[in-house]
Parts: sequence; C-alpha cells; structure tokens
Amino acid sequence: MPLDPDAFGDVIAIRDAGTLSTAAKARGVAVSTVSRRIEALEAALGLQLVDRRTNGVRLTNAGIAIAEAASPITEQMRRVERVAESLRQGSKTVPIRISATEFVISDVLAPALDQLWRMGADFPVHLQSQGDVVSLAGRDADLAIRMVRPEGASLYARRIADIRLGLFASADYVAGREPVAIDLKAERLLVYDDSYGRLPELDWVKRYGLSDAVFMRTGSTRGLLSSALAGAGIALLPAPFALRTGTLIEIPPPSRLPSRQPWLIVHRDLRGLPAIKLAQKWVIQTFENLA
Repeated sequence: MPLDPDAFGDVIAIRDAGTLSTAAKARGVAVSTVSRRIEALEAALGLQLVDRRTNGVRLTNAGIAIAEAASPITEQMRRVERVAESLRQGSKTVPIRISATEFVISDVLAPALDQLWRMGADFPVHLQSQGDVVSLAGRDADLAIRMVRPEGASLYARRIADIRLGLFASADYVAGREPVAIDLKAERLLVYDDSYGRLPELDWVKRYGLSDAVFMRTGSTRGLLSSALAGAGIALLPAPFALRTGTLIEIPPPSRLPSRQPWLIVHRDLRGLPAIKLAQKWVIQTFENLA
C-alpha cells in the first residue's frame, strides 16, 4: 500500500497541536479526514501511531519517532509547493512569510523593511497579520512573533528585546492634574483583552484591584492608542509607540508594570536556511531598535 504524504503531515500536526481537532484545523481538513488518513498509515506501516483515549489523543512512541523522521520530508514538500506557486506567479524567488499581530506588522516590521534590503535580502517578504500560532504549526508561515511562548517540539522560540509598557492619557483627559497624584481606581482604564493569551499586564491589573476601573478591553493596540488620543481614558500601551505620538502623558503606575516579552518562533528544520537566518537577524535588530 503506498504511503500518503498528507498522513505524515497529520501525525506531525497532532504532535505539535496536542489534540485531534486542533491538528485538523491546522491542516485545513475535517477531523474525520485526519482520522481516516492516520488509520490508513498505521495499517500500511504496521504500527500504532496514535493512542486514542476518551479524553483525547496523543502519539505513541512509534508515532513520535515517525513524526521526527517525517518532518524534513514534509517541509521539503511544502517548499516544493511554494516554489511551484512562485513559478506560476512568474517569480523564481520564494517569499519569506512572517506572521505577527496587526500592530507588530504595521508599526514595527513594515517601517523597518528598508533595513532588511540593506542587509542584503534578495527575497520578497509576506507580512501576515495573524494572532494564532497555529499558522506556524500548519506550515503557513516561516517565522512568527508572539507575545506568549508557544508549545511544540518542532518549534524553536527565542526571546527577543522586551517592550516597556506604560500608562498613557491625553492632556485633555488629565486636565491639568498632576499625573503622579492620579488614583487609577477612580479613572477609566483602557487595557488589553486575552485575545493573544494571558498577558502579564492582565494579571497586574487584577493584582492591584483595578479590574473595576476597566472601561474598555480590546486586542487592538491601535484601538487603545486611538482611544487614549481621543481622551477616552488611561491606556496601557507599549511605551515606544505611545511616546512616538508626542502628545500623550505618561501616568506613573502604583508599581512597576511588567514588560511585554516577544518571542521569535521558527521551525527547527528551517533555522539553518540562509534566508530564514537573515530574516531572523532583521527581526531581532528591529525589536532591539525600539528601546
């Protein structure tokens, strides 16, 4: 019986995702399709690859070994598909795909693209605005920047330069008051929601009894910035971008705010590729320059 390459990808997705449904979502197919392909692969290999339990699935030792052996093969197939797509579009150069939140894409990476070209990049870049690390697990991106360290044996995560957070309000909102005298519990606070995971600053808000003062929650940094500029309240923002406006006033917090801790994520089997190494270097330098 011939081996189905897609089934190997399914095994790897289960290893990375941890559940059958998440693996199926990452692969863009139904759960029943993944189950059928893995059963056929198990029959062809004469091995049990997946341990099926009432509370979920996990790879057997044989499944882990097969996933490890198949990873380079499946990545090469992905790369063949990308090269073919580029050729159909009339280009011989495969783009590097970088996934991040909308704010990181528009306000961190996009303004620094000229630095990438000056570093000698001879490849195009596709900046993908996404918040879910599943895009990496599904091989839909080459690099990702996330604010929470992901799980996954096939992923290499490197912590890059921290981003200082601060509390900022417009001059109209402060209305002549001394920033140091402002009691946050009596103000309107504009903070992040948990769209991108349980961020440290959310715990900080709760720890200091500020939850009742929260006037707005959003996953959009641009939304927080715009609201603060419009005088809606005191926003918890990445300090480099709030200060860039030149008009927002920083409000001293009752204790030191946690820093935002970005992670640069790449598949382990892609780390050695020259284009990927150059893109990683560019991302690292770009975040270092924010301080």
